Amino acid sequence: MPKLSSFEATLWYATAAPAPETAHLTGTIRADVCIVGGGYTGLTTALQLARSGVKVVLLEAKEIGFGGSGRNAGHCTPTFTHYSLPELRKMLGEPWAERLIQRQTRANDRVSEMISQYKIECEWQQNGYVMGAHSPSAMKGIEEKTRDYNAVGARTRVLDKRGVEAITGSPRFHGGWFHAEAGHLNALGYARGLARAVISEGGAIHTQSPVTKVEREGQGWSVNTPQGSVIADKVIFGTGAYTVGGWPRLDTTFKIQRVFVAATEPLPKDLRSSVLPQNTTIHDGRGDIFVYKYNAEGRVVASMFPMGRRGKDIAYTKQVMTDRLRWLHPQIRQEIHWDFFWFGDLDMQYRTIPRLYDLAPGVVALTGLSGRGVPTGSMLGGILSEWALGVPGRDLAIKLEPLTAAPFYMSFGPQLTLRYYRVRDWLTAKRDRAALPPHA
Repeated sequence: MPKLSSFEATLWYATAAPAPETAHLTGTIRADVCIVGGGYTGLTTALQLARSGVKVVLLEAKEIGFGGSGRNAGHCTPTFTHYSLPELRKMLGEPWAERLIQRQTRANDRVSEMISQYKIECEWQQNGYVMGAHSPSAMKGIEEKTRDYNAVGARTRVLDKRGVEAITGSPRFHGGWFHAEAGHLNALGYARGLARAVISEGGAIHTQSPVTKVEREGQGWSVNTPQGSVIADKVIFGTGAYTVGGWPRLDTTFKIQRVFVAATEPLPKDLRSSVLPQNTTIHDGRGDIFVYKYNAEGRVVASMFPMGRRGKDIAYTKQVMTDRLRWLHPQIRQEIHWDFFWFGDLDMQYRTIPRLYDLAPGVVALTGLSGRGVPTGSMLGGILSEWALGVPGRDLAIKLEPLTAAPFYMSFGPQLTLRYYRVRDWLTAKRDRAALPPHA
């Protein structure tokens, strides 16, 4: 039997609703806008434009959701990864920070609306998200996060130890942060559903159509594939971490950070009544993260970053995940079998927010989602469609900038940061006399 690719090895590939029928591009066709990349960013942009009456063609090198949109863990939490909201305001300045904060923190409104309107089969559950406090001193940061996010309209609250345990079933947290608007879904099912929605609105999608070159064609652009081309007034690249060719140096704008995701066998119903009893997404609050939730079958879907032996030795990696899960939930006494295990790539930026590049008149690219794929990719379609519809750059929610290569230190910076977080969490636990998980 041939070895499955990482994409075909995912839980989502095994369980997602079928993709709409598509074919590779042949011959020359015309469009108002050509979008490159069949992930969340490209698909939501295409959907918004098609709904606005724009003739749009989307080209995907492989198949819908082949990149990060089909490999992520399925968490949908409308927050920012690394920076607090005050830090974002200081870093981006106004009006850019406030515009982006508003889009990101309301991203799940857009996700929920599209799933409902187009009846997308993707296991969507909007039961909230918990970030646990792994030590008493972590509660100060949680209180600040609650204040900052609630000030911009999010529905979040501080949980005490008893409140966290009631929602998560874990006795290990000293408190936590609850975001009521967060959700989770079948990542590939969502991408495929978006593709079906694009087609229903009159947009065209061609898979197995890698873009080899983009060149001037009169007042517009010719987007070339091995067997065809699209003549378009405007071109949008939304290929993210899976950028291969298409535009010179676009793949230098980010550095790759790998992540792995695993899914257990379905847990017994009686165990699920005490482990994640409210079907939320859980972040264990550590810098060296462990994030997990259920899929529709009752499988625990968990993700971590590779570090040292973890991620290289798969048997050892599964044991690390087993030990962490059972430590968080001592009620799990049975042996845990991880039926699915796969890797994905993140297009990392040092600011961990997307960057919008002005490549040429009528051509833009967006990279650097930095691991916030589901909500971020979903809200970016609104911004990119506004650009395509003629909204001036000064009025967009992300600032247009010249193409810039990611700094060299991003090749090793994320790994060093993870190691720093691991040491910091260890020292904090020792100082606070808090329990440490296995392999911490």
